Amino acid sequence: MAASLPLTLQALSSGCATSGSSLVPTRQAGHLSWLEGDEPAAKAGTTWGQPWAEGELSVNDSLCLNTEDGRRVPLQSWPTAYWPDGSIKWTAHAVPAGVTLGKQFQVTKGRNAAPERPVRVTSGAGTIEIDTGRVKVSVPTSGDYLIRSMTRDDAMVARNARLVGLVQDQVDPSEPVSRVETFQSRTDRVTIEQEGPVRAVVKIEGKHKAESGKEWLPFTVRLYFYSGAESLRISHTFIYDLDDQKDFIRGLGLRFDVLQRDELYDRHVRFVGENDGLWAESPKGITGLRQDPGKVVREAQLAGRKTPPLSEWNPRVTGLLHYVPVWNDFTLSQLNANGFTIKKRTQSGHAWINADQGRRASGVAYVGGASGGVLFGMRDFWQLHPVQVDVRNAGRDVSEATLWFWSPEAPPMDVRFYHDGMGQETYEQQLDALKITYEDYEPGFDTAYGVARTTDFVLCVLSATPSRTETVNWAKEISKAAQVVAAPEDYLKSGVFGALWSLPDRSSTRKKQIEDRLAWQVEHYCRQVDQHHWYGFWDYGDVMHTYDVDRHVWRYDIGGYAWDNSELSPDLWLWYSFLRSGDPDTFRLAEAMTRHTRDVDIYHLGRFRGLGTRHNVQHWGCSAKQLRISTAAYRRFHYFLTGDDRTADVLDEVIDAGEALRRVDPTRKLPNREPVPGPDRLQVGTDWGSVAANWLTAWERTGDDQYRDRLVSAMRTIGRHPDGFFAGTYGFDADTKKLLAPPEGDIEVSHLSSVFGLVEINAELIQLLDVPEYKAAWLRYCRLYNASDEQKVAAVGRAFGTHLEAPHSRLTAYAAAQEGDATLAKRAWQEFQLPQEFARQWTGDFQAILEVKPPQVLNPVVEAPWLSTNDASQWGLAAIQNLALIADEL
Repeated sequence: MAASLPLTLQALSSGCATSGSSLVPTRQAGHLSWLEGDEPAAKAGTTWGQPWAEGELSVNDSLCLNTEDGRRVPLQSWPTAYWPDGSIKWTAHAVPAGVTLGKQFQVTKGRNAAPERPVRVTSGAGTIEIDTGRVKVSVPTSGDYLIRSMTRDDAMVARNARLVGLVQDQVDPSEPVSRVETFQSRTDRVTIEQEGPVRAVVKIEGKHKAESGKEWLPFTVRLYFYSGAESLRISHTFIYDLDDQKDFIRGLGLRFDVLQRDELYDRHVRFVGENDGLWAESPKGITGLRQDPGKVVREAQLAGRKTPPLSEWNPRVTGLLHYVPVWNDFTLSQLNANGFTIKKRTQSGHAWINADQGRRASGVAYVGGASGGVLFGMRDFWQLHPVQVDVRNAGRDVSEATLWFWSPEAPPMDVRFYHDGMGQETYEQQLDALKITYEDYEPGFDTAYGVARTTDFVLCVLSATPSRTETVNWAKEISKAAQVVAAPEDYLKSGVFGALWSLPDRSSTRKKQIEDRLAWQVEHYCRQVDQHHWYGFWDYGDVMHTYDVDRHVWRYDIGGYAWDNSELSPDLWLWYSFLRSGDPDTFRLAEAMTRHTRDVDIYHLGRFRGLGTRHNVQHWGCSAKQLRISTAAYRRFHYFLTGDDRTADVLDEVIDAGEALRRVDPTRKLPNREPVPGPDRLQVGTDWGSVAANWLTAWERTGDDQYRDRLVSAMRTIGRHPDGFFAGTYGFDADTKKLLAPPEGDIEVSHLSSVFGLVEINAELIQLLDVPEYKAAWLRYCRLYNASDEQKVAAVGRAFGTHLEAPHSRLTAYAAAQEGDATLAKRAWQEFQLPQEFARQWTGDFQAILEVKPPQVLNPVVEAPWLSTNDASQWGLAAIQNLALIADEL
């Protein structure tokens, strides 16, 4: 049997498996740069977010973009957040397609340049027309199609883009399927959200309509257009609202038609694999024949160029071309993260021929001819398996392309709960079972009804078959969209997100140990994503909660130990880690997590709308539906850094999520609960921190003082209560948005109160709002949580047990920094280094990281058996904040 081989932290700094980058690009203060360093070869137009210090930028200031070589590039800018004084806190920006920005560039105040080919949006009778200057797209305002036509150089290239799907009434292979039904998108509403001149956005809302007439799966589609672009980006979100016992999705896809005008041998089908791999063939191949058409002819077809006239071919070929079979249908299937297949056939009713296979396809394909066609693809293709690309009728006048984001060749989607819950009918039994599997089960709460998923696509309307290099470059842009970021110094200097971090500093041995551990944690989780295959339609982006040291796997099948669902704030740890480091691997890990948690872990309609689900074997399986998971605290980073509209939708959804406390009481299973004033219970940590984050984000984004007033009122209620944060649970009136003070003297302290964003949100509330009594109450809590029993008794009348002492050291540090208390700062560092076993692990003093090889495991893995996601997240946040607040006392 192979041994478990010990490794050190230093031996595992090889970079992140999700992006392949091990070095942070140079980022110059005062400049913007590309996340991965190099400017993308396919310049499709891009959008990003940028922070500003309070008072630095007013709503009347105009902005321009300057490159390092002195050029001024057209820029479209809009505010996404405001400071309390009305100045702009965050802006979003868009630049045209086809422009070269270089590696470093700046947005400054100044006169903006006009785009050479501005996007133009025209509304007509039942149609919206968008012209990028290169491509014209027609969007009907109702009906069965998202896009009616896509035109280039006055010639229609593609048409009739629509969402399609299949559903059946049985998923068990042993049971007969009696119903298979198709459905297609139906548009209800179209809104122009932006109309140029650099970027235009068209929002389409609707539902899918089945053959039976039933409507389901509400969707939101946004079409993004950039000036001068030959492509359009599509963001598609659907909400699951089927009956999970009898409606099993068999396929979900985006389909469109491509008009074919070229000769069969001048048509091309291409699929991009990985590592620049390209599968490229024609429906009517002319290579490998018994007779050679000629080198020039063969090379033209292989390159995707128009072949010479038939008169220049070998005449022994042209007279026999009609005998060469026409391959009409092509399919690339990626049913898991580690294998795809390509097959083709001449027509329906004939055999499929296996063409090739590979590991991880990019999800990018081309169908068309030498005179034009469509290159198209999907972001995170193999990561979101099972997926598939179909090209049908490539040899006919109209071809059909379908990008399946749930492959019809895969087993049907099954979102039913994974066990029957027998013996857990009462709250007592459910709480008893919690002691063994850590799963909070309750009948009727284990539903996926109301969760969502977002998929991004790109369609490029081309005037010719792209070269092989161009095809691969487009695949890189589509599969992982380019992102512009600011320098870490600029994020920090702006004061956004409470400025609870510092820049990496390895100037002393202890600081270096902490910095090395912070960097290693990100690398470790990147590695775990790939080694344990945390991929799949519903799963990609999340990480697991706890490790099983005996099986050498994460506890994917054990109740509440499986998918993490934002438990103890891994989202915050990763986003703060990126802000201070600028590391692309950290950004991609955090971004994937946000794109998952904002959709899958939150309910967007139904009984639980506005709430998220606690950690479980299935993302929706736990009966703890709580604000601490749906909180805007975890998603606002992504929105402000990227300007992502889907994330903005979710931030809007949760503004008044506190109303859900009336529908679902998170403490309903706890016996002997003390009564609270008002209709609803709001726990001062997890619930209040979440509600405060939702209101704070709404106030930032809109500048609407109703949200400020809500915050100030609630902060005064907590601050003026003699017990403050030690009161534990307040009353809440969801109608008036008021917190109601509970009776005095009932001290209630939970170790969970501060670990779901309360620390970070309180830092911002205190920074932005002058409510002295709230600040005093919070500092009192920060000083006392980790204090001695004697200090607790003297302050609140009794001692209370504490857990997560090291993570709570950042509360002590915050109080020390606010009050200038060096003794308290030293105490914070002592708390951070407890327990001693944990301290030795994070310093790397002994070899606690193992490489485990077969046959102990199925595949080789690197494990840190002592590390859970709770530990990584909270240790990471404590390390980052302690270094920022009290580094001099280390």
